[in-house]
This record gives sequence, C-alpha cells and structure tokens, in this order.
Amino acid sequence: MNLGDRLQAVADFVPQGSRVADIGTDHGYLAVELVKSGKAKFVVASDKNTGPYEAAVRTVRENGLADNVISVRLGDGLKSLRPGEVDTVCIAGMGGALMVEILEGSPDVVETLDTLILQPQSAAPELRRWIYRKHWHIEDESLVLDDGRIYEIIMAKRGRRKMPEQLMLEIGPVLWQKKPPLLRHHIEALLFQERRVAAGMEKSDAAKKSKKYQVVIRHIKELGEHLSW
Repeated sequence: MNLGDRLQAVADFVPQGSRVADIGTDHGYLAVELVKSGKAKFVVASDKNTGPYEAAVRTVRENGLADNVISVRLGDGLKSLRPGEVDTVCIAGMGGALMVEILEGSPDVVETLDTLILQPQSAAPELRRWIYRKHWHIEDESLVLDDGRIYEIIMAKRGRRKMPEQLMLEIGPVLWQKKPPLLRHHIEALLFQERRVAAGMEKSDAAKKSKKYQVVIRHIKELGEHLSW
C-alpha cells in the first residue's frame, strides 16, 4: 500500500511495537500500513464521519485484518478510546487548533499516552506551544514535500522541557537543530505569509505607523536571518 510521502512520514515516527490510535483515519490506510509493516501490534482507526468510517472498515476487511488487530470506530477525536488502550496517537491532516481541541477534550486518555505524532495543516506554532505547556516536548520533527506542498510532522514525548522562543515555535526547534534539506523552503513559506501581511498593512498610512506593523517587519527580518547557516 502506497501511503504517499506525507502519511509515510507520519508512519516513520511510530515507535516499533506500539499500540496506536489513528484519529481521523479517513480510508484507514495508515492503520493498515502500520500493522502490515510490523510497526504497530494494534491500531484503533477512528473517524467521526460515517463515510470515512465505512471506507476504513472496507480497507481493513479487504486486507484480511481482524478486529483484534485493527479496531475501526466511529467517534469524535479521542472519545472513542479508553485510557491506557493505546500508547501512541497519530493525528494528521487537521489544523493545529483542532488538534489542540481534540487533545484537550480527552485528558484522561492523553495522560496515559507516551507518544504524539502530529501533522498540522495550520497553526503549527500554537500546537508546539501547547505541547510544551502541557509538559510534553518535541522529540523529533521532519518536513516532507507531497503534491507540491511542504508538511511538518511533529513527534512529541512526555517530559517537561523549557518552552522554545516564539521564532523556534514557528520554524520548529528540532527542524532548526537538524537543518533538513527542505528547511529553507519551509522558512521561505513562513516569510511569504509575513510579507503578505506587511504588504496589506502598507496600503494604509495608519497601519504603517502602528506597533503591529513594526512587529511584522521585525519578524520578517528575523526569519530572513535564519535562511543562512
């Protein structure tokens, strides 16, 4: 089964022999690949929508996998899980704010987990801040180019660490340490967004004189300084 580069990057972060929940499983491809590759010994494949749930049921059945190996469930976020049932949660293809909402919504489940593997479509800095604020930390990160877009994959482990500075929450503290080949493209994408904000503000004399505009310009400068190493 070809997961595509984005979901494969998520799968690569799953610790060997884990008991995994794939939240927002869609067609169940990640769940099936984790079991077939031997990465996971048990997976809960959960989705809150009936269509994806039924598609995942078909995928699991077509691959000849039993319910005691992959349990496909209809449920919202982590609410389909019992505390301690899994040790690893994968959430991919959602906004970072929604991921925070999902994790906040089931603290009894989250406190029994060892690993979070998250692929936010947006609001990655807010998600990273939540990780550190809740006494988790980022153990590893990766970038992947899939269908013309760069995606961030974050692996968090339990354990309190110092909160990274704001710029590192945006770039990714481990990405900055590792300097992967796509890092410049990632920072350039962040710069593009900030330059669009600045360009919009520059249409107004009042906005150009504001403190917010100065913050944006300073931020553009800081990001630009991180394009060279």
